[in-house]
Amino acid sequence: MAKRYWLIKSEPITYGIDHLKKDGKTLWEGVRNFQARNFMMKDMQIGDEVLFYHSNAEPPGIAGIATISDSAQPDPTQFNKKSDYYDKRATSEKPMWFCAELKFKNKFKKFIPLDQLKSDPKLKDMLVLKRGQRLSIQPVTPAEFSHICHQGEL
Repeated sequence: MAKRYWLIKSEPITYGIDHLKKDGKTLWEGVRNFQARNFMMKDMQIGDEVLFYHSNAEPPGIAGIATISDSAQPDPTQFNKKSDYYDKRATSEKPMWFCAELKFKNKFKKFIPLDQLKSDPKLKDMLVLKRGQRLSIQPVTPAEFSHICHQGEL
């Protein structure tokens, strides 16, 4: 299967590119949107590459790259009653939520702010730039991914 490309959003004070760099890899847990969950369960494959987007930041934008290092697995936070992401409907026999594992690849030399993305005609069709698009996981075309990596000086 051909490599796919994704954009994931995270608030940098909660878990940013520097956290991922320090940790090396992490489960992308806590996603509670069925479409985003389905991307992780059905579409993300080991080796896919991910643009790491800092949301709720000043300015928001793309900070670096990760790779999918393990397939989707049940999100452990859904079973933890002390977690903000606990879901009483989920059981170990029938989990509701899944998460992929991300591995740090690179931090961009140049952070790419949202305003720069919006002003680039080559990126006009990116989902993250569409009005009302709030999904935390979004597909990205190979051309968009390559163009953004070039802008970030990788």
